[in-house]
Amino acid sequence: MEECWRWYGPEFDRITLPEIAQTGATGIVHALHEIPYGEIWTREAIAARKAQIERAGFRWSVVESLPIHERIKRDDGDLSGLFANYRQSMANLAAEGVTTICYNFMPVLDWTRTDLQAPVARGGSCLRFEAYRMAAFEIHMLGREGAEDDYSPEVCARAKTWFEASGEAERNALLHAIMSGLPGAFDRYDIAGLKAQLALYDGIGREEIRRNYKRFLEEVIPAAEELGMRLCVHPDDPPRNILGLPRVVSNAEDIAWILQAVESLANGLTLCTGSLGANPVNDLPAIAERFAPRIHFAHLRNVKKDPDGSFEEAAHLAGDTDMIAVVKVLIAEEARRKAEGRADAAIPMRPDHGHELLADVGRGTFPGYPLIGRMRGLAELRGVVMAVSHG
Repeated sequence: MEECWRWYGPEFDRITLPEIAQTGATGIVHALHEIPYGEIWTREAIAARKAQIERAGFRWSVVESLPIHERIKRDDGDLSGLFANYRQSMANLAAEGVTTICYNFMPVLDWTRTDLQAPVARGGSCLRFEAYRMAAFEIHMLGREGAEDDYSPEVCARAKTWFEASGEAERNALLHAIMSGLPGAFDRYDIAGLKAQLALYDGIGREEIRRNYKRFLEEVIPAAEELGMRLCVHPDDPPRNILGLPRVVSNAEDIAWILQAVESLANGLTLCTGSLGANPVNDLPAIAERFAPRIHFAHLRNVKKDPDGSFEEAAHLAGDTDMIAVVKVLIAEEARRKAEGRADAAIPMRPDHGHELLADVGRGTFPGYPLIGRMRGLAELRGVVMAVSHG
């Protein structure tokens, strides 16, 4: 497997490429976060960033992500220009030799957490999704109609207690945490702004989102085939409806629908063991085996789940997912691809959402993306890959 590292670029990331080199990673996962959603990534901008990455001794292995404009997710107006821009950005990436694109189809928000620094046993902190705090946000801060129906009575009761005891600082911190899953986005919403965004999705349910998603695939996958590119969807995080918005990449049934919507090797999956692992119904080794031929990228991380729907980022080998079983499936798939003589047999993977440990504390890196915590995860995963590879 190709060991990769997500880097947000010189404008946004406090971690430098020389530091990343010391982790042992050889591939960089990156996006041009400075370019607004829907605009073309020029070949010149791509070439300049690729050259910077290569000068530091890396390969730009995966784009994460080439964002999909919200209007496409809503089927809002004439989308021909947005689709054309997306295809042109793909063509410009392919011309520079960057051919794997991870993307997601989550409406409005990306990954969602309620706590950015939840304490971890023996020190350090992690990202956490606390069901009652999310319920407090939806029911009492946002005032979303029908939000109570998405949570158990016990969670709603805890939400009410928390909200009544909280002050402005605690509520602002919760809003900040929920907005922090958008590291490259230009939009950060206050309560009024978020309400306005959600209103744009009024009347758009699961079937409408699926229809709009299928149209996106039909617009871009033929171009990806011609360019020799691989697109791979990232699962919903968390894998459940959020803020009343439908999530349609949350389980094996969803993945099967997506991969069948446009039958093509170019229409693939980012196997995120953390995102899918937060759904109790998901069997990660079974999902990996079922969809192995269409897995073009892997996020290997782990979560520990609670019965009420809460979960937190665990150490990479310490959560609810059997990481060794997942890696065995991916190594077997790589062997199958090598036997076919494929040049793209190696599956790029990266550690994801590490704990904030030691000198990470106070450095101000993106939540979930510290240096030492991810290096620990990469080292653990490297050991698993080496052991599995040697039988």
